[in-house]
Amino acid sequence: MGKSLAVKNEIIADLKQTLSESQLAIVIDYTGLTVAEITDLRRRLRPKGSSCQVAKNTLMRIAVEGNDNWQPIQELLTGTSAFLFVQEDIGGAIKAYQEFQKVSKKTELRGGVMEGRVLKEADVKALADLPSKEQLMAQIAGAINGVATKLAVGINQVPTSIARGLKAYAEKDGDSAAEAPAEALAEAPAEAPAQPEAEAPAQPEAEAPAEAESTSA
Repeated sequence: MGKSLAVKNEIIADLKQTLSESQLAIVIDYTGLTVAEITDLRRRLRPKGSSCQVAKNTLMRIAVEGNDNWQPIQELLTGTSAFLFVQEDIGGAIKAYQEFQKVSKKTELRGGVMEGRVLKEADVKALADLPSKEQLMAQIAGAINGVATKLAVGINQVPTSIARGLKAYAEKDGDSAAEAPAEALAEAPAEAPAQPEAEAPAQPEAEAPAEAESTSA
């Protein structure tokens, strides 16, 4: 009795830990699956950062009790349940399950829970079209590289534009300097002819004073 309770508590603790690390939980009815087929499903999910765990509905109810993010999963807990916990590649994990389902034809997808919302089967299938983490990173890197390339081209064109502008200005300034002397000569007034200096009028010679006549006594 005690051992059984300890095992149940261990399963519940494991479910809580796995849920805390997951983005999405999918509930499937695994009726009819063999141990080998469940192992195959787990093998397909592992590269996508996901796992599959079979647990009783009662234990899952206890595991999500009081957890607003995962408590809505209780709506999907009917019949025999297996849980797909998606931690990384959501689209890739769903596609991996869909490929397994096509081969086995034994499972039924009931729905899922993500960010506190119940997802119907159609909603879960729509998530399969989301790009993987690697694809998102590649798209982001491509966008960044595109912006960087345009920026680099623009920066490279700035010195060229400045150089062209300086060259055009220098050529224009040179033409103006060459034309300036000719224009100055054309506009300068003709030099007036030199006027002859006027001769100073001759000054009359002063008459020598007459010598006084000597008078005899």
